[in-house]
Amino acid sequence: MRHVLPFVALALTFPAVAQGGTAPFTIVETGQGFAHLSDALAAAGPRGQFAQSTILIAPGTYRECAVQSWGKATFKAREPGTVIFDGVACEGKAALVLRGSGSVVDGIIFRNIHVGDGNGAGIRTELGDLTVTNSTFLDSQEGILGGQPTGQRITIDRSTFSGLGQCDQTPDCAHSIYLANKGQITVTRSRFERGRGGHYVKLRTPRVSITDNSFDDTQGRKTNYMIDLSEGGTGLIANNVFVQGRNKENWTAFITVAAEARTYSAAGLRVEGNRATLAPGETRSPAFVADLSHQQLALGANVLGKGVRPFEVR
Repeated sequence: MRHVLPFVALALTFPAVAQGGTAPFTIVETGQGFAHLSDALAAAGPRGQFAQSTILIAPGTYRECAVQSWGKATFKAREPGTVIFDGVACEGKAALVLRGSGSVVDGIIFRNIHVGDGNGAGIRTELGDLTVTNSTFLDSQEGILGGQPTGQRITIDRSTFSGLGQCDQTPDCAHSIYLANKGQITVTRSRFERGRGGHYVKLRTPRVSITDNSFDDTQGRKTNYMIDLSEGGTGLIANNVFVQGRNKENWTAFITVAAEARTYSAAGLRVEGNRATLAPGETRSPAFVADLSHQQLALGANVLGKGVRPFEVR
């Protein structure tokens, strides 16, 4: 998978460069190929803070990581689902640490990311808008983590989150998705399953759109809420399917609003068209929505299985 330069002296001085067709990481705009993702990012960086580059990644399993610190970068698998970043985190954070002006991640698998502080993630977003599509996050402490105190927009679409989260490795929990900003977070057409602690989606943001996803907690272990809007927030939670499992650390609700603070208004938050049931053999009676904002939510028609209570004010 990795290209070896014919002149060893050059390899000691410069990033490994090859023709795009023979190296795993190729900058689309220049055709340059590189043996390592970090080298490709370094080569694209001098094009400017607001430059845009796409790095195509050949099929393979890569035990490496990279930090984006410039412009807008797209990390795209040549064939979706054939690129795996396995077990390596940069800066003790994530396989991809993103602090450019924008990022896109398309078709990549991240797995087995663990770090000492309990927050090892496939993606750590620190600056810039982020779009993640057709990607998979497996058996790590977190899937996607981060955010910034601006109007950042984060969109997650057609992705899978499986075997993520923890509350027993460190004092603070980790979650499948844990994001915060002052803009908007959108999660669509994605699957959440087999959680290992914490929440499946934990957000601190004024606006959300969480639609057409599936949350299958039947194989979860020590999990908490499916969706936690920790500091409030408004927008839309619609057309999702939820199944709550039996092995819960906190089984009392599927969705919570403002459980930690009332930073953002939850007035008008629409929760409609969802389906929520309990796994076979589960006899407890959780609330579908537990509200601590004490504002007027817009609860529409949701299909709730036996034992699921529609609403609770705390």
